[in-house]
Amino acid sequence: MNDLELQALVENISSEIFGQPFKHKATFNSRLRTTGGRYLLGTHNIEINKKYLEQLGKEELIGIIKHELCHYHLHLEGKGHQHRDTDFKLLLKKVGAPRFCNQLPEEAKKTKRPAKKILFYQCTNCRLTYQRKRIIDTSKYVCGKCRGRLKKIKEVVLR
Repeated sequence: MNDLELQALVENISSEIFGQPFKHKATFNSRLRTTGGRYLLGTHNIEINKKYLEQLGKEELIGIIKHELCHYHLHLEGKGHQHRDTDFKLLLKKVGAPRFCNQLPEEAKKTKRPAKKILFYQCTNCRLTYQRKRIIDTSKYVCGKCRGRLKKIKEVVLR
C-alpha cells in the first residue's frame, strides 16, 4: 500500500463511518516508532506508522485510522479531542476504534524485562537480616542496629 491508497482508504472510512469528508492529507511516516499514527493539530494531516500494516495487517491499520479520525473530526468540531476527554472516549466507542494500538511483535521482543533478584545480608554480630533489591558494598556499610559487619547470605532470582 502506498500513500495514495492510504489517502483513499482514510477518505472512504471517514465518509462511511463518520459521515463526514476527510479534506486533508494522510501519509505513511517511517519515522514513527512508538505509536501507530498521529493527528497533526496544525495541519490537520494524519500520519500512519507503516510497520503496523506490515506486521499486524489491514484490520489493525483500519483501527488506527478510525482512532486518528476521531481526533480529526472532534478537533474540527471544537470538541474534546484528547485521549482523556469524554467526547473522544464516546466517539471511539461509537465507531469501534481502539483507544490504544497493539504492540508490534518486534517491540515486544525488545521490552522483555530482566529477572528481578532479592539479596539477603546478615550482620555477623547480632544476626539481623536485611533484604535488599540493590547490592550493598559490605566494606562500606555496617549494621544499623549494632554497627557489626554485614555479609551476603543468599540471592533469590524471581521470574
